[in-house]
Amino acid sequence: MSHNLLKGKKGIIFGALNDKSIAWNVAERAHEEGAAFVLTNAPIAMRMGSINELAEKCNARVIAADATNLEDLEKLISESMEILGGKIDFILHSIGMSPNVRKGIPYDELKYEYYHRTLDVSAFSLHKVLSTARKLDAINDWGSVVALTYVAAQRTFVGYNDMADAKAILESISRSFGYIYGREKKIRINTVSQSPTLTTAGSGISGFDKLEDFANRMSPLGNATAEECADYCVTLFSDLTRKVTMQNLFHDGGFSSMGMSLRAIQQYEKSFRDCPPIGEDIPFDEKDVEKFK
Repeated sequence: MSHNLLKGKKGIIFGALNDKSIAWNVAERAHEEGAAFVLTNAPIAMRMGSINELAEKCNARVIAADATNLEDLEKLISESMEILGGKIDFILHSIGMSPNVRKGIPYDELKYEYYHRTLDVSAFSLHKVLSTARKLDAINDWGSVVALTYVAAQRTFVGYNDMADAKAILESISRSFGYIYGREKKIRINTVSQSPTLTTAGSGISGFDKLEDFANRMSPLGNATAEECADYCVTLFSDLTRKVTMQNLFHDGGFSSMGMSLRAIQQYEKSFRDCPPIGEDIPFDEKDVEKFK
């Protein structure tokens, strides 16, 4: 149901790939709420996905751009303002990729050329987007920028690898630019720390289905879906959140505030019922070692 929360607002949405993408869901909801926007993704990602279908559904234009390339970003933002008829009101940064994760390289053996690529795509790109937008004076006063992140920026999760470092940097960039943009133009910048969500990028993380299940059992409200995340992002783009900035906002059903849930305790007791007491040797299959790298 539409509430016209974004009526008359214009924006740029980074990262829509297919209907599993959070950015895809945000675009659909923003369109329903009256927004006009440009969709963008890297050229290689656009060849893999179905962004043109989304554009047709939302009456949006698509501009290919590598978010790590300053020339591409300047062209993207300038053309977006021409298409939309002026400055924009919101930006969604939904970009993340790790070659180390894709290739199953463990954290203590990272390939540093891949590591740099992870940080450039998943974190530095936000700095480049914001810096370019500021240079072009592209965002209206009281505009809103939202970047998607994950609680691995604060906690260690097996398999999340160098993406955790990228998310920590992403959140820091958001705070730093939030101060600069806030004092100058009242533009707010926040990160949304979403529940594990089965996107194309998320499915590449080892043991992701177990992580999703664990979070769902731990969270008193259960995991937040991509559709629910889209609803939340729309409120952050709207005028209802004009004084919310420089925040890392957990949208995870309460997971980030939990230590141990009743369901987790019950599962813990069940799984360890036949195990020897602490201190005694536990039979271990060597093949299991690979699962925890």
